[in-house]
Amino acid sequence: MRKIYIFDTTLRDGEQSPGVNLNVHEKVEIGLQLEKLGIDRIEAGFPAASAGDLESVAAVAQAVRNATIVALARSNEKDIDAAREALKQSQDACLHIFLATSPIHRQHKLRMSKEQVLETAEAAIKYGRRYFDKLEFSLEDAGRTELDFICQVTDMAIRAGATVVNLPDTVGYLSPFEYGNIFKTVKETVPDAYKIQLSAHCHDDLGMATVNALAAIMGGADQVEGTINGIGERAGNTALEEVALALETRSEFFGAKTSLVLNEIARTSRLVSKLTGMVVPGNKAIVGANAFAHESGIHQDGMLKEKTTYEIMTPETIGLKESKLVLGKHSGRHAFREKLIDLGYSLSDEQVNAAFKKFKDLADKKKDVVDEDLRVIVEEKLITTPEVYVLDAFQISYGTQSVPTATVRIQSEDGQIIEEAAIGNGSVDSIFKAIDKATGEEIELEDYTIKSISHGKDALGEVHLVMRQGEISVQGRGVSTDILEASAKAYVHAINRLIDKRKSVNHNRNNMVLS
Repeated sequence: MRKIYIFDTTLRDGEQSPGVNLNVHEKVEIGLQLEKLGIDRIEAGFPAASAGDLESVAAVAQAVRNATIVALARSNEKDIDAAREALKQSQDACLHIFLATSPIHRQHKLRMSKEQVLETAEAAIKYGRRYFDKLEFSLEDAGRTELDFICQVTDMAIRAGATVVNLPDTVGYLSPFEYGNIFKTVKETVPDAYKIQLSAHCHDDLGMATVNALAAIMGGADQVEGTINGIGERAGNTALEEVALALETRSEFFGAKTSLVLNEIARTSRLVSKLTGMVVPGNKAIVGANAFAHESGIHQDGMLKEKTTYEIMTPETIGLKESKLVLGKHSGRHAFREKLIDLGYSLSDEQVNAAFKKFKDLADKKKDVVDEDLRVIVEEKLITTPEVYVLDAFQISYGTQSVPTATVRIQSEDGQIIEEAAIGNGSVDSIFKAIDKATGEEIELEDYTIKSISHGKDALGEVHLVMRQGEISVQGRGVSTDILEASAKAYVHAINRLIDKRKSVNHNRNNMVLS
């Protein structure tokens, strides 16, 4: 079996999804989970984009020790130097340089000739190789680049020192036959192509990202780039879990496999969805809620007789399994701990105690606590944002003939209790306005969504919101069986993150002034 390397760009291309804004702690948390998943190469960000991005890449590079950490750079020395700074603590670092090569980019964006593109790219690769043993070069918009020029640039990149050459379908334009043919041609035409790895990076604008990545593998690609859940700019990137399971399920056809730890896929998907706020559609392949669900009577009959009649892979493969231990309000700490271990969590005694208290509070409100409830409890307790404000209590007065009024009681980090009341256009609006008065923050709410995490009338509801203050945008999450309480928690959570991010921005500005 030929090994296909997996290059994850969830933290870079994935974070470019509209509305997604991960902080340093969240990027590290995702990076560590990607390491558990067995990702070969993790693109942690674009250090030259901002001081915050450089800090995030450095934090991931320091935390993750069993994967290659990649930093993106344009083809200039300033960007490469920023990547060097970000990756200096990495145990295994790789520089990723890119430059557009297609006629439309050369003419309208770069205003460069073919010769200038070759000279610029060659100089950047040679400069980068002074400091990095591993270097990937990407021909941005290779999908719309002349095939002979792709071969010419690839040949130059190899001679200049690139160890991986990426041929991306940047705008999701190509058909599988066209994209696979690019790799086949490069392999056959470029003399030293066998000395390096060829990489495929696809976008899903026409819904063909996964099939194009698989076509590239058939054409000779050694590496596939993509994101968890297929998130990314516009319609997103190749969903890595789809490629991995396609190769696993149809290994006899493709003759290739990844080295991913497949039973970590479901957990990784949930974590990325939770931290980015991007909900996975129920019908999403591999990780959607309905991926292993069967409602049709004919399908159910077939499944009861032989699962393979309608399931080509099992939920256990990606880390899903039916609950064997039902937890409720009479369950003890021992059963609770064993269930967490069964779900894949390794927690300290202190963390178990804190999560157990949350579990008991929830069990008083619900008849049964299901696996998804427990995951939310545990992962909510592991959020590391400093709590400047804590929601202590709230009360709502609302009726069809009255003006919605909310009273909130909030505790500040110095122990002060603050009470405020406000009216609004509805219950949620009045809660948010009362919290604004209590914290003294002026905020613009950009997005607000509610989703059910578990099932039934007493299901947990999760509120996700995005708020902005000036140039700073943050996300907030809150979970409760009461959506008003979940909304209040999400709003306070977002304010705490806003304050934390504001301090970080001011700190970076002060350091720049001093330097």
